[in-house]
Amino acid sequence: MISYIQARAILNKAKIKISDEIINTTDSLNRVSALNIKSQSNHPADNNAAFDGFAVRSKDTKNLSQKFKIIGSIAAGHKPFKKKIKKFDAVEIMTGGIIPKGFDTIIPIEQIVFSPNKKNAQYILVSKKIRKNEHVRFLGSDYKKNDLIIKKGTIIHSTHILALKTLGISKIKVKRKPNILFFSTGNEISNKDNIPNWQVRNSNSHYIKSLESNFLFNFISGGILKDNHEHLFKKQIKKLVNSKIDMIITSGAVSAGKFDFVPSVINSFNLSNYFKGVAIRPGKPVLFAKIKGKQKVIFGLPGNPISSAACFRFFVYPFLMNSLGASPEKPIKAILKNSFQKKKDFT
Repeated sequence: MISYIQARAILNKAKIKISDEIINTTDSLNRVSALNIKSQSNHPADNNAAFDGFAVRSKDTKNLSQKFKIIGSIAAGHKPFKKKIKKFDAVEIMTGGIIPKGFDTIIPIEQIVFSPNKKNAQYILVSKKIRKNEHVRFLGSDYKKNDLIIKKGTIIHSTHILALKTLGISKIKVKRKPNILFFSTGNEISNKDNIPNWQVRNSNSHYIKSLESNFLFNFISGGILKDNHEHLFKKQIKKLVNSKIDMIITSGAVSAGKFDFVPSVINSFNLSNYFKGVAIRPGKPVLFAKIKGKQKVIFGLPGNPISSAACFRFFVYPFLMNSLGASPEKPIKAILKNSFQKKKDFT
């Protein structure tokens, strides 16, 4: 039996190579970026209005009432305004509208006084000094060209997709999803809901399948291996070597009982990395093996649902993340509110 730290070191050394693929940005949620992704343009693409209001030249404003002639109107999405700008000109502008060259500040609509009136407005009245660059969103203030948007190894979240689509990046290169073949083991395992009290529902299979969207893999069910299916399991491992499957996971039959055939079958193959038994609770019987000379691995998890879930989270998940090139998890530290006792030398 080895420590958890020793087991993690073996897993880190045994990581497998996962190829890249190019997918639509909109399909990239929870995938791992295979490259550094940089902005290909500035955003905003030009200076634009952060408020509805009027664009003016700040140098034309003073601490006394002054008429500014309304020379046009600009909405978000309009082509750039081409009229020549003169002293005491003003242009109505909506949020997101491109600010015409020559104007350098925005007066919010709430502060505007119209002349002769709002309905027939030809002028606006400005009676105070307006500072330059008021309510202006500057070119490149969100993203500048060549800004790093997503670092290689980042798990892509919805906020990343927002940034990518904002910048017009429609396709990205990510790590392929590993293919995991999963087997439950034991005569007692049943896929039925209504079972006699000597059987156990096949919950581990459904639990791990439910993780495939968030934990970045394709789940393939191998069904249930009965206690006398040792030969079938051996056959599946032989198939693994030349298949598209990256990993086999079993739950159950991994300890030292009469029908626990998983360790003996796995050890009949040529392995490059192996451990069985880790000083943790729950999950002590957990097993790992890598087929020598191949990018294929096997995890044997305990059959108890809590132990199986714990071993997936603390062994399989970090192995997947490392193989996908994802950024390492940062540990979360906390202070115990109550005393806790654990067995000596166990994690």
